[in-house]
Amino acid sequence: MEGIQADRGTAATTKPVLEVEELRTVFLTDDGAVHAVDGVSFTVGPGETLGIVGESGSGKSVTALSLMRLLEEPARIIGGAVRFQGRDVLAMRQDELRAWRGDRAAMVFQDPMTGLNPVIRILRQVTEHMVSHGKQTKASAKPRAVELLRRMGIAAPERAAASFPHQFSGGMRQRVMLAIGVANDPALLIADEPTTALDVTIQAQILDLLRGLNEEFGTAIVLISHDLGVIGTVCRRVAVMYAGEVVEEAETAAVLTDPRHPYAWALVNAVPRLDSPAGTRLASIEGGPPSALDPPPGCRFAPRCPFRIARCETDHPPLMEVAPGRRARCWVTMDGRRLPPPPVAAEAAARSLPAEENPLLEAEGLVKHFATGRDGFFGPQRIVHAVNGVDLRLRRGEALGIVGESGCGKSTLARLVTRLHEPTAGLLRFEGRDITHATPAEMRPLRPRMGMVFQDPYASLNPRMTVGDALAEPLLAHDRAKNPAEARKRVLDLMATVGLKPEWATRFPHEFSGGQRQRVSIARSLALQPDLVVADEPVSALDVNVQAQVLNLMLELREKLGLSYLFIAHDLAVVRAFCDRVAVMYLGRIVEQGPAFELFAKPLHPYTVALISAVPEPGAERVVLGGEPPSTFSLPTGCAFRGRCPVARPACEAPPPLAEVAPGHLVACHFPGSFTRPGHTA
Repeated sequence: MEGIQADRGTAATTKPVLEVEELRTVFLTDDGAVHAVDGVSFTVGPGETLGIVGESGSGKSVTALSLMRLLEEPARIIGGAVRFQGRDVLAMRQDELRAWRGDRAAMVFQDPMTGLNPVIRILRQVTEHMVSHGKQTKASAKPRAVELLRRMGIAAPERAAASFPHQFSGGMRQRVMLAIGVANDPALLIADEPTTALDVTIQAQILDLLRGLNEEFGTAIVLISHDLGVIGTVCRRVAVMYAGEVVEEAETAAVLTDPRHPYAWALVNAVPRLDSPAGTRLASIEGGPPSALDPPPGCRFAPRCPFRIARCETDHPPLMEVAPGRRARCWVTMDGRRLPPPPVAAEAAARSLPAEENPLLEAEGLVKHFATGRDGFFGPQRIVHAVNGVDLRLRRGEALGIVGESGCGKSTLARLVTRLHEPTAGLLRFEGRDITHATPAEMRPLRPRMGMVFQDPYASLNPRMTVGDALAEPLLAHDRAKNPAEARKRVLDLMATVGLKPEWATRFPHEFSGGQRQRVSIARSLALQPDLVVADEPVSALDVNVQAQVLNLMLELREKLGLSYLFIAHDLAVVRAFCDRVAVMYLGRIVEQGPAFELFAKPLHPYTVALISAVPEPGAERVVLGGEPPSTFSLPTGCAFRGRCPVARPACEAPPPLAEVAPGHLVACHFPGSFTRPGHTA
């Protein structure tokens, strides 16, 4: 049987939880059958975690949906077998499937809003999952639901349980889905990109939870992710998928350090690293996967492979053993040959930025509060303190990264500097002009000079407009094109700039992949030739290859057009590779700011140390913060971090100023540098 074999040890000597043999799933279209999953096989034992990686469209999510029998027309399973603890899943009746799903087997979906009812409160959605399967009574389910939400890192879980899904951020909704998935202690958990929308600290908590399920309850886990760091931290084995097939499978450490299939090799080398020099170009795979309607006769990766030989064009390789305990679909490495290391990535030349006396963007004491509902009919109105006194300066041609946990105010800050929100207090200047309380009419001439790339490109594009019309709209609205013909010419130039084919201008957003839609969003943000681009999580949902392409594109545009970026991201390695300077936010304030290379090499604030240590890295020890993040409804006195700080002292009861401790390196801490990462010295 081709595919993943159970790990040596306990999993190899016990009955498998999940067995998949030659699974084939197609989508029946007017043009023919699209082979989304084509002969996938693997086995997962008790307490084993199998990782599945691959770029968008490789068949990962369709494989997961096939395992749970959750496919809808026109998708159809046309071959293979799926067995759960010996039971034939493909032969189960609908009532048997309902009893099995959510009880013995559970799935966490990539998009949490598809799995949450928007008109039912969170508490009921978590409790009904347990009650309907007879695991808890209504009375006992409520405290367990609150505890599950707390374990997922949701602050004030009692209050959060009374909320609706739309009142949560994407990361918060994903935590709710994880709570529902593990509520009944399933024997099998299939997690499709469960940590994509989460910051590094919550991601680390979720990974710890998954490991705990493995060790304490023997839960078998199939983890789908584009984050190789996550896979390396949690999974013992990994399957690399490309064009509907498994192209390599082995121990995770072996694939990450010595990949034997050129596609796995390219994925591993496309991952940004914390020790990468700023501005370094990332390795990426040019081109795209073959058509699933009519796959090529030879190796499906051959057209994009830098190592291909003549046989790759004509003969389709099977999944062969290329070394003890590992298999790959590759004619080049079939004899045990190793692939060479990648060429050294080109490092961007050092750039001389202008002095900071005349910054493009300047914020002083920026504050944003949101009024919400009242606690009871006669209670006081509750205030969300989203941003609480932020100072920053952004120079022309500079990339400033903003990092921090979900809810720290990053996205609110992005909307403040582009004046999508009006500040509650403080001062905001754009090229020396005060825009703090500028009216819409006063902002209109400045709008073309500010571009924004939103986290969810699909939500920011009109689904009823073609991409060409969406890109032409700002040109016509701001009189940057005299007529539709001139606008169309500019649109085609924009699409070429971001690597999209001109003929795709007539497509609608749903006809593009996630990475392509993000390129459309970048093109739209550049349409009016802005001076400033605010990018809010522009690559968080992209696989490593598309992420590398988008980041390289943004670096090239910065050098070509002299753009300034305010770059918001959860992935610290991405920020390290892309940004000149980094600002770390906690509870609406900047607690540390400095040159990217210096801040990541020698963080001085305990919170920054904890963030960096939480980056998934096999074998690395992380800092576990105690307590919970304070509520934004009631800010703590003194240092906002002292309730979780491992080195808090009585002096921390007074708020620390953001002070310069080295040239360009500012820290809001009474004892900067007193706490270091495990294995590092001060």
